[in-house]
Amino acid sequence: MKHLDIAKQAVQLVKPSIEELFKRTNRKELHIVIMDPRIKPWEANFDDAILYEESIKNSEWQLPFNEFARKKALQAWRERQANIVTQSMHPSSLREDDLPFYGSFVYGNIVVACSGVEQWFDMLISSWIAVAFEQLMIHELQQK
Repeated sequence: MKHLDIAKQAVQLVKPSIEELFKRTNRKELHIVIMDPRIKPWEANFDDAILYEESIKNSEWQLPFNEFARKKALQAWRERQANIVTQSMHPSSLREDDLPFYGSFVYGNIVVACSGVEQWFDMLISSWIAVAFEQLMIHELQQK
């Protein structure tokens, strides 16, 4: 199975949990960015390293959540760590256009970022997708 297919499956797998979480969040909108775990920052530009993106829109967005998720993903991909770590422990590496809030998750080489709800829930959803991606890939490899 291809990485893109696994990324899509990971999002589909956690969507019921996202919908349940929306009962607690400030909004019911979300943009998800999954970076290709095979591509490192020194090997390609950011746009070419995005494996998959998806939006969940239950109404018109009041803010550009897709751009926010991309900025979170860029920061996490560039730093190879969730942006909460950079922002809270290593702010000297922040760049002028980095967002002042977190919402990404890094699991091994998998970088996922979300934006649309509270930043702690963005991070939670990102973690669900990242772990699901890796475990689905492990499952796929075990089937061969």
